[in-house]
Amino acid sequence: MKDFLPISREDMRRRGWESVDFAYVIGDAYVDHSSFGPAIISRILEANGYKVGIIAQPDWKDEASIQIFGRPRLGFLVSGGNMDSLVNHYTVSKKHRSMDAYTPGGVTGKRPDRATIVYCNLIRKVYKDIPIAIGGIEASLRRLAHYDYWSDSLKRSILLDSQADIISYGMGEHSIVEIADALASGLAVKDITFIDGTVYRTRDPEAVYDAITLPTYEEMKADKLVYAKSFYTQYCNTDPFTGKRMIEGYADGWYIVQNPPAKPLTTQEMDDVYALPYMNDYHPSYEKAGGVPAIREIKFSLASNRGCFGGCNFCALTFHQGRIVQVRSHESLVAEATAMTHDKDFKGYIHDVGGPSADFRHPSCEKQLTKGVCRNRQCLFPKPCPNLRADHRDYVELLRKLREIPKVKKVFVRSGIRFDYVMADRDDTFLQELCKYHISGQLRVAPEHVSAEVLRLMGKPSHEVYEAFIDRYNRINGRTGKEQYVLPYLMSSHPGSTLKAAIEVAEYCRDIGYTPEQVQDYYPTPSTMSTVMYYTGVNPEDMKPVYVPKNPHEKAMQRALLQFRNPANYDLVVEALRKAGREDLIGTGPKCLVYPRKSYADHVNKNRERSASERKKQGAGAPTKGSAGRKKPQNASRGGNGHGRR
Repeated sequence: MKDFLPISREDMRRRGWESVDFAYVIGDAYVDHSSFGPAIISRILEANGYKVGIIAQPDWKDEASIQIFGRPRLGFLVSGGNMDSLVNHYTVSKKHRSMDAYTPGGVTGKRPDRATIVYCNLIRKVYKDIPIAIGGIEASLRRLAHYDYWSDSLKRSILLDSQADIISYGMGEHSIVEIADALASGLAVKDITFIDGTVYRTRDPEAVYDAITLPTYEEMKADKLVYAKSFYTQYCNTDPFTGKRMIEGYADGWYIVQNPPAKPLTTQEMDDVYALPYMNDYHPSYEKAGGVPAIREIKFSLASNRGCFGGCNFCALTFHQGRIVQVRSHESLVAEATAMTHDKDFKGYIHDVGGPSADFRHPSCEKQLTKGVCRNRQCLFPKPCPNLRADHRDYVELLRKLREIPKVKKVFVRSGIRFDYVMADRDDTFLQELCKYHISGQLRVAPEHVSAEVLRLMGKPSHEVYEAFIDRYNRINGRTGKEQYVLPYLMSSHPGSTLKAAIEVAEYCRDIGYTPEQVQDYYPTPSTMSTVMYYTGVNPEDMKPVYVPKNPHEKAMQRALLQFRNPANYDLVVEALRKAGREDLIGTGPKCLVYPRKSYADHVNKNRERSASERKKQGAGAPTKGSAGRKKPQNASRGGNGHGRR
């Protein structure tokens, strides 16, 4: 029968089950949709004949909360949720977030910090010897020793602190079934050491064959440069075809062994994953609380691909999904979109067709599906590889098919396009159809910065490539007769960004008349190249020193510079300009960022008087002149760049 998986003993017995094979403990509310990792893993296990019960957001202070189904036959599965629990809880300034989109009603406090560790330790209190397999992004990115921003320290593998037995890292569809089959065959969990895409612990390093020996945890903790070198070794072994087994030692006698990544899914396997009987909604028990906010944007979106060969250094995709792009067939996507149109809440709009980068619909070159990705070069950075297949024809054909489905009014592309990949494709067809059919007034793209040095450390293309993309975008918009703009995402305080570099961005915003409503302050999350730069002060790729803005006040100045028109930022902007020796940007000239203080006060007062006068003339609450109609948005520019924020 098609239904939600059991969340209670009553649900379990309604299905005629006496017990479950696996109890799946998750940090999110239970949403049975293919955009949620726990839904995919539980449905795959179900398809392979296993009984799975869901324990969503248990009370980690109550042992009874993880005993809902009694002792599961084969073991526990644990995931912190779709986000790392600490990223979910805290802003980059380590302040509590006001909402949790993965919790009913958006309320906070329904999961602990370091959820995977806390849940596993709770299970161990009750079931001393039961197998525990952990997965999801929190476990995947903390599988070996890693820098932890929230404690500002190097942490051990999550496998040790959680007391779990095995990690299914990456997307997990292959490895989780192999783990389940091994346990079902009677194999002890300590003997499951042979599955690709897993990490296990052992006290017998001699039994580990053909492995790269990484520095010990104690060596890395004593010397940050040793950690940087170790991380780069890990980074060079993230490919499923060329990646080597790695072993990392600890002083207490434990060794953590990472097996090579699992092979990428074929298109048929991808189709099978997304054809599983998801309910495509949150569990009805959450209705009284107002539902789960995270479902709103993705309920009517299509996941077209996974994996990314973009290679941004601040992104963890290389460590989690990998660089090899995997795609679903047109038939699979059209079938899912057609089913959407029969949903009572469907209004005619497909919100997105994409993935990490929407316009990636095949591996970057032919050899990757047999020989893997290159260890010593990126596909797009610093320039597109000569072997790159820059071809949007398949994506264009897919979007055309989706537009033709009855009841579909518009198909949006919102998950971001790679502007450098678009520029590598000389055919205008994709960009023309994107402008004509798949955006509505504004295209969101992510140049991230304008400084050559910062872009190099980010792994992003040069600013000239972005500018060329904007010229092409504007030209094509002119051809389609539409007045549409670009909203560029910008990032402050990334490693390498000095005050001088931040001023470069501010001057660029001044020149294009752009006022960012939001700026992403760089957030060091586990297992990215940029995070290692932040912690160690060197680029792991070449071990050269990197300037890292860590002082909170300097970070505030850099952020303020990107939003220099905001009156609340005036003092910070002036301080930053003076500190950088750029007083020439304080004045009344056309190139200045801010007025001198007296002139600024006069300017603010005049604007207030003008606004009050206009309100009086028009009547209280009336819109100001020109607020309606086709006016260029204050936060948009005719310039922009590509790669959506993930």
